[in-house]
Amino acid sequence: MSQSHQLLGTGLYPLSKAARLVGEDVRTVRRWLKGYSWKHPDGRRSSEPLWSLQYAEDDDLANELVLGFKDLLELRTVARFVQCGVSLRVVRETVNIARQYLGDYPLHSRRFVTDGRKIFLEAVERAGEEARMLDVRDRQFAIESVIRPSLIEGIEYGANAQALRWYPEPKRKLIVLDPALQFGEPIIADAGVPTDTLSAAFKAEQGDAQRVARLYRVTSQAVRAAVAFEQKLAA
Repeated sequence: MSQSHQLLGTGLYPLSKAARLVGEDVRTVRRWLKGYSWKHPDGRRSSEPLWSLQYAEDDDLANELVLGFKDLLELRTVARFVQCGVSLRVVRETVNIARQYLGDYPLHSRRFVTDGRKIFLEAVERAGEEARMLDVRDRQFAIESVIRPSLIEGIEYGANAQALRWYPEPKRKLIVLDPALQFGEPIIADAGVPTDTLSAAFKAEQGDAQRVARLYRVTSQAVRAAVAFEQKLAA
């Protein structure tokens, strides 16, 4: 049975949009989340998806590789690890071990900031000889670059420790992704207008930020922030 009625509050991110939001290549993210296979002298081998997506049981969305808000935040952390040079094998072990300790969708939990170092080092050991050859300096770089308070910077949590919303530019907090609003699309935090709407209007109005601001009842600063954000996603 379709679970589409549960979209509200869950977030809805097509694969291509999710990849842009975390700064990764679409094909790479597809391999992480769908799995892949390759030829080997002993026959074909395969790699399973890193985790089961929130919409995995939805009849309408399961085959579309659509992510929910929790999936997006997990993907954000995975991308950070890989961008720091951590192999996918170690990332996979990190996800599996973290799930055992912290439950589903562990990589954006507050506890991962405190327990993540231990989990990551255990993952390196489990991943085998190739992973253990990871230079000590590289290990420390990955830990300091990913598993630290900035990992959850910009994420706002509720009383139940569940992530409620994500500010991708936490110092300014002009833009927010909130699964309860606009299906989790990036919006102007205090106005609810999608950033892609403002960016398109800015282009249509030939760069007149003040006119766009008047049309959508936002500040010109918000218009410029939306345009810069969308340009960054498209880069």
